[in-house]
Amino acid sequence: MIVTERNRRILWLIIFIGCMLPAADLLRRLFTGDLGADPVETLIRTTGDWAIKLLVAGLLLTPLTRIARNPLPVRFRRLIGLYAFFYVCIHLTLYLSVDQGFDLHAIVKDILKRPYITFGMMAFLLLLPLAITSTRKMVARLGPKRWRQLHRAVYVAASFGVIHYYLLVKADITWPLIYGTILAAALGWRLWNSLTLSALQDTGRLSSGCKP
Repeated sequence: MIVTERNRRILWLIIFIGCMLPAADLLRRLFTGDLGADPVETLIRTTGDWAIKLLVAGLLLTPLTRIARNPLPVRFRRLIGLYAFFYVCIHLTLYLSVDQGFDLHAIVKDILKRPYITFGMMAFLLLLPLAITSTRKMVARLGPKRWRQLHRAVYVAASFGVIHYYLLVKADITWPLIYGTILAAALGWRLWNSLTLSALQDTGRLSSGCKP
């Protein structure tokens, strides 16, 4: 399927608005008093849910591009990844400000005491440099090879995010397991693809070396 530049921009705008809708809905519910008995908990949980959803969705775009043999999906990876980080930032800010009142001692104590907080904080610290280096200028400054090596950390960050979610929910672990399975499949595909490419390159070098 051939997609024109105009249609690609329209699709980009649709995805942009779609990713913003959960935040807009939370604002609406906040101002209308429709966040339930514990508004802070609802805000923290919902932003965290959308962060992991978008993070996992972004990781599926590269396999989808390769399998479909269509470069279109991967062109939205940066947009979806930055939106995932956007929701992570809201999620973290609500925890630091409303939940902990910016009490540094209480925050450090909570990070060390609760494993799900520990994994969540580690996920954020891994995602931060990825968001900072997501621009074309940073790709040029780091070089494509170093940039790709750095951004492989997204798999570790996503793994920490899934563990954070799993340890948090305790009772119903259905969604953490679903996200974990999708993440494992994406990582497995990437490893298989890398090994296959490496094997093909080795075969090509051997073939070249055998030529008279």
